[in-house]
Amino acid sequence: PHELSGGQRQRVMIAMALACGPELIIADEATTALDVMVQAQVLELITGLVAERGVGLVMISHDLSVLSATCDRTAVMYAGRVVELGPARELFADARHPYSHALGAAFPVIGDAASRKRPGGLAGDPPDPADLPSGCSFRPRCPVAVAECADAEPELLGLPGAGDRSSACFVAQAGDPIASTDEEALQ
Repeated sequence: PHELSGGQRQRVMIAMALACGPELIIADEATTALDVMVQAQVLELITGLVAERGVGLVMISHDLSVLSATCDRTAVMYAGRVVELGPARELFADARHPYSHALGAAFPVIGDAASRKRPGGLAGDPPDPADLPSGCSFRPRCPVAVAECADAEPELLGLPGAGDRSSACFVAQAGDPIASTDEEALQ
């Protein structure tokens, strides 16, 4: 294995996973550390085999572009909980939870030098799973937190007028668009 490239090792692992004829593939960071060309080839291979064999695929990744290109549905998690759920392309085009919105804003825009120099993101660090804050676990980092966030952890509920979308955010559940909030607070 030490003589194989990262892309070759990924292909071997995919072949090993598919050799047993699984009904479900769980791919955890399947393309991390691969160059863009090899990443595209691996994703094309996985999605082709999933379609060809009718296999279910759970893709775990921090790379939103991989998820939007590969998955039909996406669940965004924060502090061990699903905070937003919905069709992948809709979710990334119009995030309704402030964490999902911040994840999308953290990626630089190709060709925009300003976004490379000042990527979006969130201040602070995620909470310690053994010591979650009271109320909404995202509240300490949330630019749109309301008083209700301090009292209760919001449930993952369907969003008004958003079809098959759900969010665990009191602001989103009230129908307030996250994208119209103060963009500077998300930086």
